[in-house]
Amino acid sequence: MDNKTVLRARFKEARKLIDTKKISDKIVENIKESAIYQDSKHVMIFYPLKYEINLLPLLENNKNFYFPKVNGEELLTCPFEKGVDFKMSSLHINEPCSNPVNSDILDLIYVPALAVDKHSYRLGYGGGFYDRFLKNVRAKSIVPICREFVVDELPHEDFDKQVDGIITN
Repeated sequence: MDNKTVLRARFKEARKLIDTKKISDKIVENIKESAIYQDSKHVMIFYPLKYEINLLPLLENNKNFYFPKVNGEELLTCPFEKGVDFKMSSLHINEPCSNPVNSDILDLIYVPALAVDKHSYRLGYGGGFYDRFLKNVRAKSIVPICREFVVDELPHEDFDKQVDGIITN
């Protein structure tokens, strides 16, 4: 099995070849139809990087949305507020300018990934932010991802946190 660095490079290149808009639209549709989403009031999504699944259309729904913001080694939970700007972080991620709240409020977290395996281990970007964050929250975690990036097995370490579910196109 290839190591995580090799796999990250491979999946980043493979993402460039898919129709991210079409796949994102289908995943958003599937999310809206899912019971876990319908039953959740406080939902964390992520601001998409280029070639990443775009969940921003969900913001039109009647829910309380939150975005992650990096602070040192941790992720903060920041509410989405209409009219509040996003700014580019040092990691080149759009983050909300709102003040963080306690992550205990969250019911559901959509977690970005380059790939995920059938054991619910995800291949992230290598910073470990979500692994540390997920260990300290009670909310359910779901990876929205193109079905072609769900693989049989990924390498994982003791500190890697499994997600609670996967949603695909």
